[in-house]
Amino acid sequence: MNFILASKSPRRREILQNLGVRFEVVTADTDESSTLTDPCALVEELSRRKGLAVLERLEAEGRDLTDTVVIASDTVVSADGGILGKPRDAEDAARMLRMLSGREHEVISGIALIGKDTLGVSHDVTRVKFAPLTERQIAFYLQSGEPFDKAGAYAIQGLASMWIEGIRGCYFNVVGLPVHRMCTLYSELFGEEFL
Repeated sequence: MNFILASKSPRRREILQNLGVRFEVVTADTDESSTLTDPCALVEELSRRKGLAVLERLEAEGRDLTDTVVIASDTVVSADGGILGKPRDAEDAARMLRMLSGREHEVISGIALIGKDTLGVSHDVTRVKFAPLTERQIAFYLQSGEPFDKAGAYAIQGLASMWIEGIRGCYFNVVGLPVHRMCTLYSELFGEEFL
């Protein structure tokens, strides 16, 4: 099977590479605006959109998509009943980090697997517990630049790992690609093991 990763995320690329998956990265501009307020429905919808946009781009280029699966994913953080995407600026990132400080929250990643005549979408949820953060720690983290392209304004695999007290669920889901759910969905859709 040929795999296409519909993502610019270096973290998603690294996860697939570490699994030994051979894949090509193809992205397409996708409208990520939505009125959905349920985080699970939102990540599934955005994953579907990203995957279909890449599939349409490849079809327009005349690519043979036989034995090809597009992998698309989207991640959000949910806290206090709200959805935290990527912060707009430093003030927004600081607000998110204060909201997560000393509390447990959910990280939800959607996964879409799209073949020539097959489309499957699912999601995974991981609970993450943050230690209490001081204003000095928040300022330090903002200065690092790490929060700015991450859902919820943090990267569990980066500097923020210093403040993670624990997780319940899939670690890779928090990084941005729900590996176990992806492999299970692949088997459900295509009747074979992912690897």
